[in-house]
Amino acid sequence: MPIELYRIDDRLVHGQVVVGWGQPLNITFVVLVDDIIATSDWEQELYRMGAPPEMTVTFETVESATAKLAEYQSRAAHGILLAGDIDTMRRLVERSGTINHVNIGGIHHRAGRTARLRYVFLTPEEEVSLREMGAGGVTITAQDVPATTPVPLDEVLAGTGE
Repeated sequence: MPIELYRIDDRLVHGQVVVGWGQPLNITFVVLVDDIIATSDWEQELYRMGAPPEMTVTFETVESATAKLAEYQSRAAHGILLAGDIDTMRRLVERSGTINHVNIGGIHHRAGRTARLRYVFLTPEEEVSLREMGAGGVTITAQDVPATTPVPLDEVLAGTGE
């Protein structure tokens, strides 16, 4: 499984992803799934600047990522698939049928969200989406960096993790 991590992180490509996860997992490619960024050359360039030269960053829509997922999963190199929000990952999970574990890495505060962990804030709708993915057989855990213990979804939603 060359995609080592399917991660939801609203900051997308940043130090915690490329160094914190990238080095221990020996990551050489990132697939950033976002319907808007996939069509914006200047935003893509900004995210590429956040990755070291030995790490490629590819931009996909949910539709194109679904079509290319088997290719990414069969690569010899190790990669991370990133989505900036729960809805994007949910759509990818539903369409692919091959993603069985999702990592919540960072969903930060904004209006309408409630703190569940120090790095996870959720709206009621986002909680429903996570529960639905979990009920569909996807294991969902929250873990900001590899050195911390993964927090199971039930603990995240109860606000009892960490």
